[in-house]
Amino acid sequence: MRNYWILLKKDRLACAAFLYLLVLVAIAIVGPAFVDPALNRMQLTARHAAPFDLNRSWVYFLGGDALGRPMIVRLAVAARTTIMIASTAVLLAMVTGTIIGLVAGLRENLLSAALMRGIDVLLSIPSLLLAMVVLFVLGAHIGNVILILTITRLAVFARTVRGESLELRERWFVAAARIMGAGDLHVLRHHIVPLVMPTVLAIAALEFAVIMLAESTLSFLGIGVQPPDATWGLLVAEGQPYLRSAWWVSLWPGLAIASMAVSATIVGNWFRIANDPTLRVRLTSGEVTA
Repeated sequence: MRNYWILLKKDRLACAAFLYLLVLVAIAIVGPAFVDPALNRMQLTARHAAPFDLNRSWVYFLGGDALGRPMIVRLAVAARTTIMIASTAVLLAMVTGTIIGLVAGLRENLLSAALMRGIDVLLSIPSLLLAMVVLFVLGAHIGNVILILTITRLAVFARTVRGESLELRERWFVAAARIMGAGDLHVLRHHIVPLVMPTVLAIAALEFAVIMLAESTLSFLGIGVQPPDATWGLLVAEGQPYLRSAWWVSLWPGLAIASMAVSATIVGNWFRIANDPTLRVRLTSGEVTA
């Protein structure tokens, strides 16, 4: 970890993106706990309160929404749901996809072929279309949103892990371990998984941005998370009818989505470079990630 931190500090852009992500996660975790529940209720006297108005309370510094609720409070509350959905879906997709990829890549048999044909079928269906159909049938609950986002993204992990496993199982140290009597579980735990995990974690950072954007798209279309729960995508949708008169209702959550997606992509790209010996020289020489 210390070596990673040293490399991260040499890349100012990646370091700033990482710290920004930490701030957003901290706001999502502890922010709603410090919010007075009364502030998240209708206050029609502050309906569409303009931002940067110093005559109002500081909680209205970013303006108010159509029901008079402060945008600062709404953004903090929605951050928890958005980050929770994206992080849970990434974790489930990473674990499930990695297991499928390891099983399919360790040996070429009927199970391996069946698993990869299933992944091929999953990749052949547009993920957004699949999500829309499933959520329309099952209902737009948070659990269903996490489930469908997990299913649509686990194929990326499975394909990548299988490809690396196929290459690693032919290495001399794996062959030596098998000659000495090592079984499949030993080979996986001691020789393949440790070498695959850096790639998996880099993909997870990139997929976090993809899944967050997918969830925001579903919420914006009205088939994702439903009120009274709130996500950044849902806040953008709520402000759409008022873009001319109250642009800030959609602008702030839209900026939050874009900035977090960009930051997660930068960190994921940095992590990929940090774990690639042929590219790490760019970090040690002080070059920024591209």
